[in-house]
Amino acid sequence: MTATKKSPSLLFCILMDIIGCLSFTIPGVGEFADVIWAPVSAIILAKTFGGTRGMFGGVFNFIEEILPGTDIIPTFTIMWLLTNKMPFFNKKTGVIPVKAR
Repeated sequence: MTATKKSPSLLFCILMDIIGCLSFTIPGVGEFADVIWAPVSAIILAKTFGGTRGMFGGVFNFIEEILPGTDIIPTFTIMWLLTNKMPFFNKKTGVIPVKAR
């Protein structure tokens, strides 16, 4: 029997995206705070979603957070949507359903 990893909640993902945008509420702090937040956010996303998609999402999140002006992209929420609402993205490879006779 294999353990299945539970997907994070949509509320958690929205909260993480809001935290990523909070640095711009204090003038002059935004880009400096992103230097600290980008790797932290990338690690959280990679560990939260796990596997290959988590690693890919973590790299994308790091790039999105470190580049100026791209903090508006809700990376965690997009990852949640891809994982929970897009069947092509959530396919398990190597598993072929077989009907019993």
